[in-house]
Amino acid sequence: MTALDLSTSVLQMFRDREGAMKSQQISDEAMQAVKARGRPFEPGQSGNPSGRPKGARNKTTIAVEALLDNEAEALTRKVIELALAGNMAAIRLCFERLLPPRRDRGVAFDLPKIESAADAVAASGAVLESCAAGTLSTGEAADVMRLIETHLRAIELRQIETGMAALEKSQKETQP
Repeated sequence: MTALDLSTSVLQMFRDREGAMKSQQISDEAMQAVKARGRPFEPGQSGNPSGRPKGARNKTTIAVEALLDNEAEALTRKVIELALAGNMAAIRLCFERLLPPRRDRGVAFDLPKIESAADAVAASGAVLESCAAGTLSTGEAADVMRLIETHLRAIELRQIETGMAALEKSQKETQP
């Protein structure tokens, strides 16, 4: 193969590649036009503009409840009998229904009244002491500290409002 034939074949290869790239761009644009068709319905214009009504129940759930409606007492009695016989799954089921998972618990400890930033310092000290003594867990202490912080922000906002009102009043009095 001569140098001329080689350069001609290289040129032809580049032309073929450019043509393929152009055709690829055209097919990409066509695909984007097909994919980017937008939402099928305008808001509020579908076959059911308001959606599923609130409180609507699943048909399967209604059917299962109807089947179990007459047998609920007998099934409950059977689960209790199995639990009393030592069936761990039945025991777990009974306890899950009788004692729901504990989310939060009330905690009792002395928290001073908070009316200023100085009071907030004393209150946070009381929380830390209760945490150190084991009365509060670290998570409970963190929750109480967030409550103190929120209350302190409310106190600061009240002080700012009071100060602004006093400034506005003094400016009105000094103006002729």
